[in-house]
Amino acid sequence: MNSHKHARLTAKGRALLVKRVTEEGWTVREASEAAGVSQRTGFKWLARFREEGEAGLADRSSRPRRCPHAIPPERKEYWESLRRQRWPQWRIAAETGNSLASVSRHLRRIGLARLKSLDPVEPVVRYERATPGELLHIDTKRLGRIDGIGHRITGQRQHRSRGIGWDSVHLAIDDHSRVSFARIKADETATSCVQFLREAVAYYASLGVRIDRVMTDNGSGYKNAFRAACVELGIRHLRTKPYTPKTNGKVERFVQTSLREWAYARPYESSAQREAALQPFIHRYNWHRPHSAINHQPPMTRIPAMNNLLKLNT
Repeated sequence: MNSHKHARLTAKGRALLVKRVTEEGWTVREASEAAGVSQRTGFKWLARFREEGEAGLADRSSRPRRCPHAIPPERKEYWESLRRQRWPQWRIAAETGNSLASVSRHLRRIGLARLKSLDPVEPVVRYERATPGELLHIDTKRLGRIDGIGHRITGQRQHRSRGIGWDSVHLAIDDHSRVSFARIKADETATSCVQFLREAVAYYASLGVRIDRVMTDNGSGYKNAFRAACVELGIRHLRTKPYTPKTNGKVERFVQTSLREWAYARPYESSAQREAALQPFIHRYNWHRPHSAINHQPPMTRIPAMNNLLKLNT
């Protein structure tokens, strides 16, 4: 326990007072005056030392040993039982005749202040495909087009680029190796999604990897035309559970990494400048950047056909 800011003595100061009395022959009055405390205080610490030793010189809690007006434990257990039946706090207070503040304080102390705390935590399901190409995660991210550095950086609000449209970044990442692929398209329509799928399949084929399955969300660009392209390419199309982005978590994480290390990494003067920086980022991500999920090795280390090239590319 920490001493309060007006305390004259700390544990070391009390030990010094006791030492002067017991070992150096000082009187309690002299040791107390030297420490800047009353003689009564000096006798108090000397008595505690003789009863408890050095432990008696430590701070003690000022909380009373008993409180007649304290809420009994049985009442608090009753509050908890009602809360676990999803009763709101105001109803518990009205039912038991206690104040809402007391009920709220106790429920917060035991971690039941919010109703969502009553719901069981879903276990985190982590998986990884055994070989490259078994599963390819695909997602898109819209980014506003750039026409000059924005006012949040320059501080000049006179220059604003409103209504100039959006760019759609299509991203893919292999489940096993984490080798990534990305292209910027004009939109997120089925035509762009199918075109990106074909480009991604061709890219992984150049690495000696055949794509067996593709996982996407339930966006409009991943419906009939996309499904037909998957059938044509001999790929099984998997879709995530609605409103559950964590099902496609690897590409969701890759989107965040791309935004942090590429899209928002530095100020760009134009969309073309940002697009020109995309492929160098993807190259660094695949060939040089350590990945924590694969023992801090670059993703290309998990592509068998690229191991020799990786040694030359480092």
